[in-house]
Amino acid sequence: MQFKLKVTAAVAIAALCGAAAAQDLVVKIGHVAPMSGPQAHYGKDNENGVRMAIEDLNAKGITIGGKKAKFEIEAEDDAADPKQGTAAAQKLCDAKVAGVVGHLNSGTTIPASKVYHDCGIPHITGAATNPDLTKPGYDTTYRIIANDNALGAALAVYAADKLHLKKVAVVDDRTAYGQGVAEVFKKTALAKGMQVVDQQYTNDKATDFMAILTAIKAKNPDAIFYGGMDTQAGPMLRQMEQLGMEKVKFFGGDGICTTEIAKLSGGAKTLNNVVCAEGGVAIDKMPGGKAWKARYDAKYPGQFQIYSPYTYDATFVLADAMQRAGSIDPKKYIPFLKKTNFKGVTATIQFEPNGELKNAQVTLSTYKDGKKTPM
Repeated sequence: MQFKLKVTAAVAIAALCGAAAAQDLVVKIGHVAPMSGPQAHYGKDNENGVRMAIEDLNAKGITIGGKKAKFEIEAEDDAADPKQGTAAAQKLCDAKVAGVVGHLNSGTTIPASKVYHDCGIPHITGAATNPDLTKPGYDTTYRIIANDNALGAALAVYAADKLHLKKVAVVDDRTAYGQGVAEVFKKTALAKGMQVVDQQYTNDKATDFMAILTAIKAKNPDAIFYGGMDTQAGPMLRQMEQLGMEKVKFFGGDGICTTEIAKLSGGAKTLNNVVCAEGGVAIDKMPGGKAWKARYDAKYPGQFQIYSPYTYDATFVLADAMQRAGSIDPKKYIPFLKKTNFKGVTATIQFEPNGELKNAQVTLSTYKDGKKTPM
């Protein structure tokens, strides 16, 4: 009888342990980026950063409010389209994710930010740079990369003060990102005494820029600034070479500051004239950049673009706020998110009251022998 009681007790204890394991917190982290279409290489890189962070968080075995947390990704594709972006945001709201990393494009992130605000879920972007994102002052919106005010201005100052250029043409793709960064560049260039000799427009699906470039060539500029992504900048560089514009400098923000642009430009000599700006410091100068990049490359060979270290850090920043709050309930952990002081791979991350990154830095890069090289 005594033996039977002991066996029964042992079974009960095992059952209790199993129940405790079953009650571990499942923490769903949403991620949205273009996983299809011409910008899918950015989206895959961003998602890789989140997946890597989730694996690392689970390996750490962290607890939140006394319970072991199991992190899972809820991944959505917005195809860089604002309508799909808001639909994806609503889907994540309906799934009651604990937080979101994304989106990539300003044009999708800005409308999605209202959806997240309305359902009370915080999101952190490591890629969308239009300053308008944080203007509403939502306590659910955060950015861990420099915005276009820093990127566009840094390029214009470099063009005027370091290269002593006099005449520039400006082209943008009419997206929230492209138009925003181009306007900042233009405004700063004019303030520095440069002449904007032409302003042209395209879209984020275009591939033929011969008419635009021919019109610009007639104005004889020293440089072209392009506000948009590498999917247009690459073909544009090829067509500049075809038009004999091999001495014209080519400026752009973080949207063109990728490894992929070397392939998209098809070996055009004009790639050597590119000067691009991105938020943060070069990856080998980030606090944990070199070691992190080696791990990333081993896991996702040939897929690194630009933003994955930021989406990695964004995932950890959300988890850190949850840990400090002892809760995955956004209402409870948002106040802790505001007070973030997290030593990440990219930087020590702290937020301004409006959700912008404190002490945001900018790096200018060029391309030597087809390889992106920080200046």
